[in-house]
Amino acid sequence: MSGYGDSNQKIDYVFKVVLIGDSAVGKSQILARFARNEFSLDSKATIGVEFQTRTLVIEHKSVKAQIWDTAGQERYRAVTSAYYRGAVGAMLVYDITKPQTFEHIPRWLEELRGHADKNIVIILIGNKCDLENQRAVPTEDAKEFAEKEGLFFLETSALEATNVETAFLTVLTEIFNIVNKKNLVAGENQSNGNPGSLAGKKIVVPGPAQEIPAKRTCCTSF
Repeated sequence: MSGYGDSNQKIDYVFKVVLIGDSAVGKSQILARFARNEFSLDSKATIGVEFQTRTLVIEHKSVKAQIWDTAGQERYRAVTSAYYRGAVGAMLVYDITKPQTFEHIPRWLEELRGHADKNIVIILIGNKCDLENQRAVPTEDAKEFAEKEGLFFLETSALEATNVETAFLTVLTEIFNIVNKKNLVAGENQSNGNPGSLAGKKIVVPGPAQEIPAKRTCCTSF
């Protein structure tokens, strides 16, 4: 069960998740919708380092999601390695109405894999699916790319709040499950006299690459 956590409760895990993709694809709007349930039509380009947090409860554990926005650096192709450091999840965002933003996804993925942990949990997001009549990127093309690269995939609308929560929960739950498996192994090692590598640590790195979910949901406009 997932939801907002009580601000006074102890935090069991802190997961850093980064948002990446071209400028103006709606990364800041996705973050605002998830962290504060807000959307602003006159959103300005993000300047400076920006991250927001939201605490959720996943399987009775308190998980603080620390979501980082690229802070507009992507306009200058200057997203730094520090941005990716410690990230255990990533949201790779394109705009379904702008094909070039999808064409740039392989470059973003290459950069992500070059700087982040190789087992980072990644979801590909086609944003602005409320603009179905302006769609320029077929869902099938994105789905095919995600399957080839081993990514999760969803189409979202920050404006209509479609699939935004689901996208974040998909990533955070997958990280949580990987960490729990690692803790289980660490616990077994400890009982065999080997110290567990994750004992007492809150910020953790995921284990084996995620499986692509068998069922994907894409939003539709009526």
